[in-house]
Amino acid sequence: MRAPAAAWTVRGAAGVLTGAALGHTLWNGVAEPGAALAFATLITVGELARRDRQDVLGRRPAPLGSAGALAYALLGHNAGQPTHHGVCQTVAVVVAAVLAGIVPHIARGCGPALDHLSRRVLTVAFAAACFQPLHNSGRLERWVGQGPYLVGYLLLLLGLTALCDAVLAAALAGARTGRTYGRLLHDELRAQLGVGSAICATGVVMALGAAVAGLWAVTVFGVPLLLAQLSFHRIAAIRTTYRQTITSLARATEIAGCTRPGHSRRVAALSCAVGRELGLSERELTVLEYAALMHDIGQLSLVDPVPDGATAGLPGAEARRIAELGGEVARQTGVPAEVAVVVERQADPYREQPTAARIVRTVNAYDDLVGGSRHPGGSLAALERLRLGTGHDYQPEVVECLARVLARGGRGRVVPVPPG
Repeated sequence: MRAPAAAWTVRGAAGVLTGAALGHTLWNGVAEPGAALAFATLITVGELARRDRQDVLGRRPAPLGSAGALAYALLGHNAGQPTHHGVCQTVAVVVAAVLAGIVPHIARGCGPALDHLSRRVLTVAFAAACFQPLHNSGRLERWVGQGPYLVGYLLLLLGLTALCDAVLAAALAGARTGRTYGRLLHDELRAQLGVGSAICATGVVMALGAAVAGLWAVTVFGVPLLLAQLSFHRIAAIRTTYRQTITSLARATEIAGCTRPGHSRRVAALSCAVGRELGLSERELTVLEYAALMHDIGQLSLVDPVPDGATAGLPGAEARRIAELGGEVARQTGVPAEVAVVVERQADPYREQPTAARIVRTVNAYDDLVGGSRHPGGSLAALERLRLGTGHDYQPEVVECLARVLARGGRGRVVPVPPG
């Protein structure tokens, strides 16, 4: 199934399920309204506290809201008394709470978050459908009881729920980015190992705590998670400021007339796209982005600037000298040591380079070749020039990844990918 069709299928299924759940709940009334209100409040607060800025895959983390929604889907008892809210009410409460929480974000121009809501509806419905019918019929208690087997069942269920969420997220991200589904699914599964694991564990603990202690457990577990979420946002803000500082520092080469305007930003954006295509982790992508932004900073030490700032055509010894100077400057800025290593090794033969340096070297050469009048043949001719240098200068896999990114309309000029 093509990515846009898959995305519309996900959204359509979420819409139909939401309509059915709301209609069923309005017709039959709300069971255990106290529990519904408590978890709805928790989910709304979690949505209000999530950050507006999304990452490259469209993720807007809301750990408190996600954990609360999963806990309500897995709520079987409240202070020792069995609950009977069922799948439809679970979906209806979660949808109403998420909608209440995203209204301020929409007012600030952050979009309707349709994909975010669609994923939440379908994953929560999946978890509730695997738990609520078995619990309400009494079969779950007969099969696993209330001891460690129940905990094991809940953990297994949440693992499957996380897999379901990754599958949906990959389909929706594919429609936005045009990347291959397999690579996106790999990225989403890797992302689930971090915050996703914490969300699932918190959801289980919150549901089990409410089963024994009642709705007080929602507050007991919700407040620390809310504080952790707010702290995470502060760390993210600091990282954003740090990235902006590095970006401003990288512009020094443009202000000094050493490189063409926008060169470092273009190289950084295209390098990150190639890095994602190669399957680099989030940390590796961060190092790659910083190194790509600072890759030409060594030119500030030159008495005579390189024409147009294009280092791709320089003799090897001169290019390595500029790269080493850049590595020394990068170390003085306090960036991670890996960034300085990538900067100073970008002119080495590719077989001796780390992966990030291979990417920066290839993308820098591409931008130099297509910039100005250095290569009148355009993007396709520039790529062919890079392919001719794969014996010593450029890694073949990186060049082909660059070609695929450009062919999909990534950062840079769109070019056809030759067959074979």
